[in-house]
Amino acid sequence: MQAYHEQAISLLKQLIAIPSFSREEDKTADVLFQHLVSLGFAPERKGNNVWVKSVISESLPTILLNSHHDTVKPTAAWTLDPFNPVEKDGKLFGLGSNDAGAPLVSLLMTFVHFSTQKERPFNLIFSATAEEEVTGKGGVESIIPELGKVDLAIVGEPTQMQMAVASKGLMVLDCKTIGKTGHAARNEGINALYLAIDDIDWFRAYQFPEESELLGPVKMSVTVINAGTQHNVVPAECSYVVDVRTNEYYSNVQALEIIRQHVKNSEVTPRSTRLNSSRIDLKHPLVKRGIDLGLTYFGSPTSSDQMVIPYPSIKIGPGDSARSHSADEFIYPEEIKQGIETYIKLLDNINL
Repeated sequence: MQAYHEQAISLLKQLIAIPSFSREEDKTADVLFQHLVSLGFAPERKGNNVWVKSVISESLPTILLNSHHDTVKPTAAWTLDPFNPVEKDGKLFGLGSNDAGAPLVSLLMTFVHFSTQKERPFNLIFSATAEEEVTGKGGVESIIPELGKVDLAIVGEPTQMQMAVASKGLMVLDCKTIGKTGHAARNEGINALYLAIDDIDWFRAYQFPEESELLGPVKMSVTVINAGTQHNVVPAECSYVVDVRTNEYYSNVQALEIIRQHVKNSEVTPRSTRLNSSRIDLKHPLVKRGIDLGLTYFGSPTSSDQMVIPYPSIKIGPGDSARSHSADEFIYPEEIKQGIETYIKLLDNINL
């Protein structure tokens, strides 16, 4: 186990040292590809996504170990060099160290561990994918057809090694009302802003009937509004944006249909309906194994590759979501050791 830990830390430092902003991850993809080759594997690549398979038998279930190697851009609040992987005070600092470098290298070591076992009851795929931070279509979603049959996914994100068994979906709506311009001093025109207010009030007050024990209610928030050109002109158009977070009882398409049934004045256009909620059965063998190991489970409000992975999944990994996207991001090296050990215990001889 110590060898896995040392190799994981070494690889993570290499990744931190290379800028890998979303859609600019080609150089970290190079490093990951070559690292897998150096370990004797035959990885595959599409765009900035790298994956490798360890297949025992086509008749066995297949588990995907997935995490991402892209990062957000560092904020001006950083006091350290975000691309200098420095260890101090028992922490490893660097951009992407926590989100999601530590889960990524821990899952890779887990893949390495099980790839040597020829009697295990499952096939394995490890994937290091791109564009997660921008929910881009060039990330894990783009390689799903290349992976073949997959029965279960473990998505590596910083969760303090607790199990996210459900995750909210995301749908962003662009809404528009059309009125008629007129002079504000006279009783002229149709005020598009007033039309929008009626619908905005519905978004604020409406409660979807099905509420989740893990994810709570569907949440809708009006976050941007634009109308008018000058003080004495009745606005002929008003546009606004609604952020919709769905629970597992509603696909985005279903939620959109309900919204359009109720909104009377606005044209409602989704930017995408592909980022759906997810939930795995609490009786699933992987969840039960985690509970037996003393892990807790929860519903996650934050987005991840779970939203575009079309099979049962849990999100789990070393690190803390509270450190993600923060200045002077860090990981405790001991968390990586714990992550590798826990991933291995979760999968050891699991019967799917």
